[in-house]
Amino acid sequence: MADEKRIDPATGTEIKHHEWDGIQELDTPLPRWWLWTFYATILFAVGYMIAYPAIPMIDRATGGMLGWSSRGALDRELAARERQIAPIRKAIAETPVTALPGRPELMQQAVEGGRAAFRVHCVQCHGSGAAGSKGYPNLNDDDWLWGGDLAAIEKTITDGVRNPGHDATRQSLMPAFGKDQLLTAAQVDDVVAHVRAISGQDRPGAASRRGDRVFADNCAVCHGPAGKGNRALGAPDLTDAIWLYGGDAGTIRETVWNSRHGVMPRWDDKLDKATIRMLAAYVHSLGGGEGDAGR
Repeated sequence: MADEKRIDPATGTEIKHHEWDGIQELDTPLPRWWLWTFYATILFAVGYMIAYPAIPMIDRATGGMLGWSSRGALDRELAARERQIAPIRKAIAETPVTALPGRPELMQQAVEGGRAAFRVHCVQCHGSGAAGSKGYPNLNDDDWLWGGDLAAIEKTITDGVRNPGHDATRQSLMPAFGKDQLLTAAQVDDVVAHVRAISGQDRPGAASRRGDRVFADNCAVCHGPAGKGNRALGAPDLTDAIWLYGGDAGTIRETVWNSRHGVMPRWDDKLDKATIRMLAAYVHSLGGGEGDAGR
């Protein structure tokens, strides 16, 4: 009959009443060790749900009888770490940035702290290696719009560049010579030729010689007669091979025609003094930092 038990003679185990392509299944019981392990995991799961946060609710999970949470554990670890480094941060905040090089151990701690802060706050614009990109300065070279000594870097980080409504911000304004019709299109082309010539990219010619006079009348007041720039005004050196937006003729023409007004955030309203000072120390350490007296 269909409900009659069939026993496998080799193992003495009951044969199940189904078959697939001639293959039959034995009703072999699970090993006791496996069953006890399975029961233990169930008990463990029930205990875990009671002791720890486990059951999702509308805006949070159940708290658990132990009152533990991963967020709380992280907060405690961060608080402990903050207590550990608080004396170092206090010493950095109380030490003038120009005095840090005279305290090598504190300077090194400031550099390492600045390295971490840079990865959080600065890589979005300057890149993970601080090499910058179009419109964002490379912080590894020795070309600085506003100065590359520790004090100048700290000032730039603190007050930013062209932050409206902040009187202490770095501020400069290049006219839009073409858009505002301060120069004709021909004069713009001539001054571009002049800049290309003084930067060593093109040979001097008739256009660059005409542009020399246009430059003297309109640009030298900020960039200097020789185009070497002026850090007090944030005017770049036009004679080197370092360009913030690009040194090809088309890009220079766009700069002269429309001007550039890049903005760097001020950080004094977002970061504490110690963090700003650590960032200044780190940027200064990247390779392009200058002595306190500047170049």
